[in-house]
Amino acid sequence: MRVFRIMTLVLMLAVLLILPATNRTVHSVAQQEADQANVAATTDATYTTGSVDLEGVPENDTTTYTFSTTSDPPAAGATQTSTSSETSMATAQTDLSCVQPPISQAPANGFDDVTNGLIPQGATPDPCASPAPTPGTFLVDKSVFDDVDEIDDGLGPVYNAQSCRECHQNPVTGAISQITELRAGHTVNNTFFDAPGGSLINNRGIPTLNYSDKHMSAKVQERVPPLFTAGIIPPPGGGPAITGEEGTRTFRTSLNTLGDGFVEAIADGTLVSIAARQKGQTNQEVHGLVINVPVLEAGGKKRVGRFGWKNQHASLLSFSGDAYLNEIGITNFLILNENSSLGRSVAAFDSVPDNTFCDHDPTVVCGEDTEQDIKVFAEFMRATQAPPRDPDIIQQYPDVAAGAALFESMNGQYSCSVCHVPSIVTANHCQPINAGAFNVPDALARKIIHPFGDFLLHDIGTGDFIVQNGGPVTRTTVRTAPLWGVRTRTNLMHDGESLTFNEAILRHSGEALQVRLRYQALTATQKRQLITFIESL
Repeated sequence: MRVFRIMTLVLMLAVLLILPATNRTVHSVAQQEADQANVAATTDATYTTGSVDLEGVPENDTTTYTFSTTSDPPAAGATQTSTSSETSMATAQTDLSCVQPPISQAPANGFDDVTNGLIPQGATPDPCASPAPTPGTFLVDKSVFDDVDEIDDGLGPVYNAQSCRECHQNPVTGAISQITELRAGHTVNNTFFDAPGGSLINNRGIPTLNYSDKHMSAKVQERVPPLFTAGIIPPPGGGPAITGEEGTRTFRTSLNTLGDGFVEAIADGTLVSIAARQKGQTNQEVHGLVINVPVLEAGGKKRVGRFGWKNQHASLLSFSGDAYLNEIGITNFLILNENSSLGRSVAAFDSVPDNTFCDHDPTVVCGEDTEQDIKVFAEFMRATQAPPRDPDIIQQYPDVAAGAALFESMNGQYSCSVCHVPSIVTANHCQPINAGAFNVPDALARKIIHPFGDFLLHDIGTGDFIVQNGGPVTRTTVRTAPLWGVRTRTNLMHDGESLTFNEAILRHSGEALQVRLRYQALTATQKRQLITFIESL
């Protein structure tokens, strides 16, 4: 099977290398294909009517979100809503466990490490317990999310971090951090091409044995090409020097994952409708881009993307599988192929096999993640509460209310909230999502969240010019940064290059140009009020 997989990769690589002549040949005799969310797609994944399941919310819905900072979505006033999915789902009609709960606020009580009710809270596990506690409670799942992986666990050979918490920890596990990842490639005639092995340039590599002595070295370390000494990894891993310049580069800050279970539970139709209504509200000036991306656990079936700076994932399990490979270097049942080092095979330095079966299911190949930790990561994120606002700031600073009004409207015209959407309602209980791979549980259903984001791609003049699985149309776009919890972040915008809220606002252009100009026209007092409001988020 290993030989067959390698032959398959070689054949796929041969097809990729017959791309337009502008895609310079990578000088590596054993380049491996990265996973699909880390490769620049050559075709656009733009949503079109009928291309994915709307998950019970029609394209013209106006009841499951609002651009207002002072009122909830219209549906929040009802104890139940009637949607096409609710009337068509046989389970909802026959299974009492699928009775729709009243629409209510999602729990966002504090940075307290407390479950949202999806799973029990449980007790803090004993790190010395043998066997280790079984996942399924919030604190045990959190401990798995916190676990530090070592080389014997499959870490690397190329990686960015040793645990999920390393990139998601401020002020609690699952939140943001100031950790960044690096992406690079090159652009010819407005077409982006990946760096060798994919646009992600890993910051770390495991120690590797020298050939000339018995000491350890760092032969798999990646950097932005050129790499004139690429041949230090001999064939079949390495080859000639990598001489091409990769002039398109960007940093990406780590994103918050608290409350992402609610984000996953937003119906596709809600996101499509937000994008459509933005156009009407702004006379086509603001137009969120909706893309369809593969759900890995559903065999690649498509759903509206919402996770990552390029909306490259639509489900938390897919996101977990991607991050475990690309950020920690551990293969798993969703992504079994190890990353390369700038297109050079790392097989000679990888001591943990990628064809290992799951501990609890000997019929499934789990890669290095034999305990299927990616399922626990997804469950933990689904069980987190939403990031809370600071109640003391809200109560003690009158400027917050005035700033909220400006966030919603400036001079009677649309403002920040048209993209940083204040309130969204999640899908119905039992609604199939993730291309049928997951049903919305009661704890995540019909909840009002306040993300201050629309989970859509926009061109606001700060685009990173990197393309992933959304295709060329996404090159100049990035996902709207959800502002819930933004007061815990010191480096702002997708690249972390803005250090104050004022600086971040002034970087907005493109679709956000008119709002930025309105902001610049505010008085000093009004600007202070708006930023005070943002400081409460």
